[in-house]
Amino acid sequence: MLAGIFVSIALWSRVAKRDSRLVLVYIAALAGAFLGAKLVYLAAEGWLRWHDENRWIILATGKSITGALLGGYAGVEIAKRLTGYTSTTGDWFAIIAPVGIMLGRVGCVLHGCCLGRECAAGWFTMMDAHGIARWPAAQVEFLFNALALGGVLVLRQLRILPGQHFHLYLMAYGLFRFAHEFLRETPQILGPFSGYQIAALCLVGLGAIRFHGRRVESSV
Repeated sequence: MLAGIFVSIALWSRVAKRDSRLVLVYIAALAGAFLGAKLVYLAAEGWLRWHDENRWIILATGKSITGALLGGYAGVEIAKRLTGYTSTTGDWFAIIAPVGIMLGRVGCVLHGCCLGRECAAGWFTMMDAHGIARWPAAQVEFLFNALALGGVLVLRQLRILPGQHFHLYLMAYGLFRFAHEFLRETPQILGPFSGYQIAALCLVGLGAIRFHGRRVESSV
């Protein structure tokens, strides 16, 4: 997480040279991401950990990437309205977000958290700390974000859909996460669905609505 923040600061510092208000936009994005990450985690599974003897550590450290994306987006929009900044910033966040998530998933692999479901051992499975074969959830998400980053860089290089890259990323990540969640070891709170799948659908909806809105704005 700290590595992701450091990289995002390094990338955003280049953008912020254009306008001092962008510093406030980044701070708001970071604050919104932290708040969103915590709130979605608490809603998705944190409340289920209340009777755990280590509940305070679990509740303090638990966070959600889907929540971070939702909260970060809200933080940026609020900051831009308060500062009067009207230019698009999403194309930069479309680079920062997958890089940060990739670094975060490296941490998941190193610490053995965010596990995939138990499955039959195979060439693709990973062993957890107890020697149980599991779906390589963190590794697959790292790969998805690497591919997403490559796609964004291609769009940027070819100047395709400028101003829409983050909306495309939100929709793509939301769809991926909704499907991938069936292979992750997370609690189901609504039938066969986890709270993170609900948040993932919110990402898809947010991305689609803002994508359409941006197209309408650009055509006026």
